Amino acid sequence: MTITIRTSQRATKSRGLSARWRSLRMLAAVALVGGALAGCTGEQFQKGYILPPGALEQIPIGASQDQVLIVMGTPSTVATLDGEVFYYISQRSERMVAFMNQKVVDQRVIAIYFDKNRRVRRLANYGLQDGKIFDFISRTTATSGQEMSYLAPLFKLLSFN
Repeated sequence: MTITIRTSQRATKSRGLSARWRSLRMLAAVALVGGALAGCTGEQFQKGYILPPGALEQIPIGASQDQVLIVMGTPSTVATLDGEVFYYISQRSERMVAFMNQKVVDQRVIAIYFDKNRRVRRLANYGLQDGKIFDFISRTTATSGQEMSYLAPLFKLLSFN
């Protein structure tokens, strides 16, 4: 009888060890799958100009062109529309999973208009709202004209997706 008890104790010990190995293997598999899924999380991409926080508040109407260059840096492009205009262009996109295509989340064109004396005449922060070019500072939609004919191709160029 003592042999039978020892044999059943050994069987119980081996079952306990095998249950531990199974739980360790399961834990390792869960960690491996979790690590693989963590590598597939979404990403955000910023292209073009990154607006420093509070930069537009540092540029009052009437500020000099040199002051704008100090605060904002070199513009993405410059145009001459009834004076000079500095354009700072940016685009933010994201993708939910690492292998998917990027989706454009936000596009902005910051325009700083100067008068003939190279002083700030007007500030605009253009973006798309409801599919139309919208100025987030004056809260107005751009209308047709010389300014609109310059902004529309910029947004089409940014929207290459």
